Amino acid sequence: MSSILTLQKRKEAFKLLGDYLLSNNEQLGHLVQTAHYYNGWFTPAETDRALKGIGKMLNAGDLGRWLPEEDPQANKSPLKVGLILAGNIPVVGFHDILCVLASGNIALIKLSSQDNKLMPHILNKLTELEPGFTGLIRYTERLEGFDAIIATGSNNTSRYFEYYFGKVPHIIRKNRNSAAVITGTESPQQLHALGNDLFSYYGLGCRNVSKLYVPAGYVFNDFFAAIESYKNIADNHKYNNNYDYNKSIFLINGEHHLDNGFLLVKQDSRLASALAVVHYEEYESITKLENELAGQSEDIQCIVCSDSLKLNITNQQVDFGESQSPALWDYADGTDTMEFLTSLQTKPAN
Repeated sequence: MSSILTLQKRKEAFKLLGDYLLSNNEQLGHLVQTAHYYNGWFTPAETDRALKGIGKMLNAGDLGRWLPEEDPQANKSPLKVGLILAGNIPVVGFHDILCVLASGNIALIKLSSQDNKLMPHILNKLTELEPGFTGLIRYTERLEGFDAIIATGSNNTSRYFEYYFGKVPHIIRKNRNSAAVITGTESPQQLHALGNDLFSYYGLGCRNVSKLYVPAGYVFNDFFAAIESYKNIADNHKYNNNYDYNKSIFLINGEHHLDNGFLLVKQDSRLASALAVVHYEEYESITKLENELAGQSEDIQCIVCSDSLKLNITNQQVDFGESQSPALWDYADGTDTMEFLTSLQTKPAN
């Protein structure tokens, strides 16, 4: 039998969940304050950032724009979609779950051991707000009986995922990193906002900037001055341990680098950088830079640059400070998850 949970009811429930995540609920506040007990990266500030980000995303206007008026799954039995979630930043897999539920399907969720408290709380609240989701959200340690898979992992685990799940419809995500393009004309406010793209979630997310593209001969003085207020990031011992370790390696190996006391800046052609390190590369012209970025498009999540700089690239471009504020339709890896889910061959309703 097809689900009695209409698209409109789903939209209303998502909106109510967004309101809850933006509220000062005592139970939610306790969860935010204690998340770092089981994951040292999930400090209150970063956990709150993640939950508030979802709350802002789930607003009525954007939900109305994102979801169609007519339910594409109406009169169709829901499919079981297996979800293998990452745990690098708080509730990082929520958008995939949201897509599965919004498309009228069943979410079979394999939680990350690094984030197995926050997500159940949020989804329990969703079923409390709309009991019709009961039975559509299921947790499992071993994925079985699925019709499709969405799996997020590293380049290494992606090969494992391809081997085991390659015969069913799937989205398999690999490592991605984000970059920023600096022209040298940025204001102090723009460079300060870039600090958010570098340091939010301690730089652990695929939307965090790990590489700076700067004009030839660029001097980093203004950049360092603008991000000085982020120095408290080093108060987190896990981040500071990474900073100390990478600094030691650079010094031992005699590798030239810049150091402001909490961030190491190193000239390197690689897109991915170690934690507490950002790579940079000089460019001669925007045209040549566009060609270089195009060649790395499969490894890039988004590009941070001024709104006035319109790059001829396929990757998402965002303004300074906005890399960690995706909209509902800003899909990971540029793959339209909703289109994938609604195009799956569905089973006729009984």
